[in-house]
Amino acid sequence: MSTRFSIALVLAGIVSSVLFGIGAITVLSIPTLSQHATVLLPLVIVASFILAPAIGWIIAPRLRSQWLRERNV
Repeated sequence: MSTRFSIALVLAGIVSSVLFGIGAITVLSIPTLSQHATVLLPLVIVASFILAPAIGWIIAPRLRSQWLRERNV
């Protein structure tokens, strides 16, 4: 198991939680969407589980890069 994969795996849980929170707040705070919450909230859950590993894979090398840390990017 590579270091990038390990970091991405840890990040996937965090990213999934953040994506679900953003999606749930969006669905529940907009009246037209909240009427369909029984359908939309499961879609938000599935979307967060699908997108989280890809986003974690993109973020993982940036956590290891000294160049980015030195430049404060």
